Amino acid sequence: MIPLGIVLTALSALVLLGGIVVTAGLGDAGPSPKGIGGIVIGLFMGFIGVTSLITTWAARRSSVSVDETGLWVSNGKAQNVVPWQSLAGVGLYWCKVGKRGVQMYSIELCPNTPIDRDDPVLWPLVRDEEPLQPALPRLRHRLPVPASSRVAVVTAIQQQVPQLWFGETERQAGYMGVPDRTGHRERTRGASR
Repeated sequence: MIPLGIVLTALSALVLLGGIVVTAGLGDAGPSPKGIGGIVIGLFMGFIGVTSLITTWAARRSSVSVDETGLWVSNGKAQNVVPWQSLAGVGLYWCKVGKRGVQMYSIELCPNTPIDRDDPVLWPLVRDEEPLQPALPRLRHRLPVPASSRVAVVTAIQQQVPQLWFGETERQAGYMGVPDRTGHRERTRGASR
């Protein structure tokens, strides 16, 4: 993702510069409002490029590991575990994105105990939605998994807890969702961790 972010940011700078040149009339032609489109597109591409760079850079030290205790998640600063005995089920969700059908994957960790929605490491993974099976809870941890790591992660989980594995399920594009940042800030306001 870092090379993609760099390329997108560089392209946006060129589009932005071209838009400014056309708008100001610095080339052979006079000033033209057509360059405003280039400026808008350049700013939009730049926003996406810089956002992807920041996000990727922030996650560069993140890791996931699986052992007999559970699934360990590290955000580069701290780590925590989702213990196997705290789970009612584990599965893989996936969806196709875009015209080319690129697949996105996530591991779904469905607990049988209450989740700490404000855990410093795990809270960004918490999602609240309708379960696909009646026995599973609404609240769960959703761990995005790169396509290149999917087989290794699924194999490791199935070796540790085959009895919890509920399989793979295709979902609609956009199912990943986002963490409840507003709720997290409200719940942790004034709390020190």
